[in-house]
Amino acid sequence: MSDIKLHDKTFETYLPESQIQEAVKRLAEEINKDYQGKKPIILSILNGSFIFTADLVRFFNFPLTVEFVRYSSYKGTTSTGTITKMLGMKSDIKGKDLIIVEDIIDTGFTLHNALKDLRAQEPASIKIASLLVKPKALKHDVPCDYVGFNIPNDFVVGYGLDYDEYGRDLPAIYKLKE
Repeated sequence: MSDIKLHDKTFETYLPESQIQEAVKRLAEEINKDYQGKKPIILSILNGSFIFTADLVRFFNFPLTVEFVRYSSYKGTTSTGTITKMLGMKSDIKGKDLIIVEDIIDTGFTLHNALKDLRAQEPASIKIASLLVKPKALKHDVPCDYVGFNIPNDFVVGYGLDYDEYGRDLPAIYKLKE
């Protein structure tokens, strides 16, 4: 499958499933080295990171807790410029190690605001793992410790990423075809 159509837009293959899985394993190896002997809380940012989180944690070799939060700042293919927290986590993170798992860091707006909220809860440490980062789109400095791929400022879908809620189920990542 090279091109797909979602709603009114056509997308072409950008990262095949095999490349994504190689990156997931590489990131898990890096995180495993850093968290030996620790029991971090894995904080998955919904909705997009649920597939990445599920694949990533299966490669971890340390005890962990998984939590989910949901923030929203997108409508269609662009950020609205406002963030809404729609679902919070249950765990107390004070004094605990936290690994935030993101599908994509685009402008950094969502994560920048989430970090303010999380730091106020005084965790022992916060590290960020993101499958995708768009360096040229960043408007907020967010420290990403584990990066799968740096990508251009293209709109992408698949592997948890969506276009108006469609495309999350695709095993590969596709970019908007011009």
